[in-house]
Amino acid sequence: MKLSKNAGSLPNENNLPFEGILLFFVLFFPAIFAFGFAGRPVPVQTIPFSITRELSRTLVYSIPSLILIWYLVSGRNAFKISRFFPLKPRKKDVFTFAVGLPGLIFINISISTLLSIVAQAYGLPLPPRIEAPVNVLGWVVMIFACLGTGYLEESYFRYYLLVKLRRTLPGTKARIFLSTFLFAICHIYNGPWAVLNAAVAGVFLSVLLIRYRSFHGIAWAHAVHNMFVYTMGIFPGFGQQ
Repeated sequence: MKLSKNAGSLPNENNLPFEGILLFFVLFFPAIFAFGFAGRPVPVQTIPFSITRELSRTLVYSIPSLILIWYLVSGRNAFKISRFFPLKPRKKDVFTFAVGLPGLIFINISISTLLSIVAQAYGLPLPPRIEAPVNVLGWVVMIFACLGTGYLEESYFRYYLLVKLRRTLPGTKARIFLSTFLFAICHIYNGPWAVLNAAVAGVFLSVLLIRYRSFHGIAWAHAVHNMFVYTMGIFPGFGQQ
């Protein structure tokens, strides 16, 4: 069904780009500054999994941030937005998940392999390995945390920046660039290779979202990919982000 000229219009649309950037600095920049620009005080080879850290991060940060983003996204115009971009899970989401997950894993493995080759050739240090949980409770918390992170990051970096700003920033390439740039910066704490991985993955997920209008599919793919990273931490040589 073709949208009318005013369908999906939002109050104070001219302020939406500013609101989006402000939201980035409120929700994501503090962690970027603390762990990225400032750098780790002591280089580490492995990052152990912590149930307390992951659970507290999800409950205190991920879920409240997710609620804030969707409060701003929906507002009074949730119905109009849902007409343009259905938010209920659909069969199409399963297809997008089936395409998105292997794509993300392929990107991760390809860049990790390239990193290993370059590191061996030039004697560069590898990024820290992400350790897997060691018990059932840890795995449950890990799954919960990955779902929270997947939905939070896809809600902001893809849905918010690519869909909500579609009228005030009509250029699709411009929105993809903005989304990918901010998403890549958020991974600077893991080094330049993590930034590259996030940039390629960000473009890939953006294309999937725009092509198939499938929010849940890419959120599931993102979450399960993060679970894959933790799972690979069981094996030596894997688990780098």
